Amino acid sequence: MSPFFVMSLLFGLIFGQTASLCAPSEYTIHVEKQECAYCLAINTTICAGFCMTRDSNGKKLLLKSALSQNVCTYKEMLYRTALIPGCPHHTVPYYSYPVALSCKCGKCNTDYSDCVRERVRTNYCTKPQKLCNL
Repeated sequence: MSPFFVMSLLFGLIFGQTASLCAPSEYTIHVEKQECAYCLAINTTICAGFCMTRDSNGKKLLLKSALSQNVCTYKEMLYRTALIPGCPHHTVPYYSYPVALSCKCGKCNTDYSDCVRERVRTNYCTKPQKLCNL
């Protein structure tokens, strides 16, 4: 291997890591059910950050599938379940939520991610709040 190739490879790896700042980030989810007496604040981790991407100049010449942007998304995740307090017996008092273990820059998968840029901000409680640290 030539020294130029090795240096180019190292530069690419270092620049790629510093340019993509996609990592698990602390996040609080507020969950409430109409039938239950309390709102549950759940501390978890989600994938958040910046991913390097390129905008093509030849948009009219490319297929739509070639124009998708990379986003910060889950590489590994697991689901945990929390118990919402103050629920009557006829209500299911459980809420399952994702926990990001690791993240990557890649195509957005709508099976488990919200790929929309603008979203409605409803992450708050309207009932008395209980905190869940799992």
